Amino acid sequence: MSSQESASLRGPLAQLKVMRTPVLEEKPAALLQSRSNASLPSRVAVIGNHVPRQCGIATFTTDLCDAIAAEFGAAGMLVVAVNDPQSRYSYPARVRFEITEDDLSSYQAAADFLNSSNVDLVCLQHEYGIFGGKAGSHVLRLLQHLKMPVVTTLHTVLREPDLDQLVAMQEIAKHSDRLIVMSEHSSRFLQDVFRVSGDKIDLIPHGIPDLPFTEPALYKTSYSLEGKTVLLTFGLLSPNKGFENVIHALPRILSRHSNVVYIIAGATHPHVRRREGDRYRLQLQALAQELGVEEKVIFRNRFFSPQEMASLVSSAYIYVTPYPNEAQAVSGTLAYALGAGKAIISTPYWHAAELLDDGRGVLIPFNDSNAIASAAIELLDNDAARQAMRKRAYLYARQMVWDRVAQSYMQAFVRARAKRMQPARVALPRQAAEKNAASRLLSA
Repeated sequence: MSSQESASLRGPLAQLKVMRTPVLEEKPAALLQSRSNASLPSRVAVIGNHVPRQCGIATFTTDLCDAIAAEFGAAGMLVVAVNDPQSRYSYPARVRFEITEDDLSSYQAAADFLNSSNVDLVCLQHEYGIFGGKAGSHVLRLLQHLKMPVVTTLHTVLREPDLDQLVAMQEIAKHSDRLIVMSEHSSRFLQDVFRVSGDKIDLIPHGIPDLPFTEPALYKTSYSLEGKTVLLTFGLLSPNKGFENVIHALPRILSRHSNVVYIIAGATHPHVRRREGDRYRLQLQALAQELGVEEKVIFRNRFFSPQEMASLVSSAYIYVTPYPNEAQAVSGTLAYALGAGKAIISTPYWHAAELLDDGRGVLIPFNDSNAIASAAIELLDNDAARQAMRKRAYLYARQMVWDRVAQSYMQAFVRARAKRMQPARVALPRQAAEKNAASRLLSA
């Protein structure tokens, strides 16, 4: 950034740092080629949600399977999908078995299916809320009976778990050969709170599509947004997202940039819709009307395909994640926006604090609509600063594209299989004591 650009930055943008090009490790494929092909698992089963189920884990599982299949071949990929209560889905052929979330016997049946299917390795996608039992403890029945190596991706690692969550996570860690996390915060909590050895943890970023670095104007025709400056939020709608803070910021933003529109893209989360319908969306619409900005807030109330989402994200000038508290371990939508090279305004929840460091975005306080307005106005006033931020984000995110992530997952799989071949170690007294404590908690 030139000295003239730096001098023009004020307010939140004054925190921007000089761009540091990320130093990427040797491409994982080169490392894999140096190993014997015999060490690579030829048949991998992924356990998690899967599209057409509408949730973040389903999208992630689907994308991960697609990426691994593209890099290493689709023939050996199969999925065990978890269904929410009273729901059935028309799955693609790769989904070979279905678990009913609250039916403990189906977890045992899934283990029996996997053990009899010549599976070399299982990759479990873990989120407390997608499995039945206290803190999702039903999944332990499955893990306890698997005979092959297990690599578990942890989508949420809590800093302050309750007792059930603590015990469930410690048991999952015990039955997993490797644990994959997506942020430094998650790795640290896993070690400090759940007492998992760092040697067992792999940090692999949330995967993103390999999108081109393009100008928003190229994509506006698809959504009738010609002449509009788009602020965008996307993802499944639920009351813990803080979108009302952006709507509160709009009158001030519009007083300086009258062509701004705020798009909230995504269907209401299915669990929220079953519990309370579209109440949160109706509250947001009422707030926009009360503030006189209802024509400037556009709701795209549906689930978007990856291709549609890529086009919509590319149309945005600024992406906003206004989540109201820090306890957000991973945000797939934030990773997506970073990979598209968007200028980003976000509250400093855990994942955002890491991804947007070094001037890759603007971090603003929680629940502060004035800070959102100030950051948006400064980015829209200063095109050079916005473009510099976009480039920093885009360059950093190249390490997160799905082909790189798939290769990193395969490395983790190779390590997990190698660990199973090592002789068992005698438990130290402290390890044995912790094991006994966990057993007592589980049987209580």
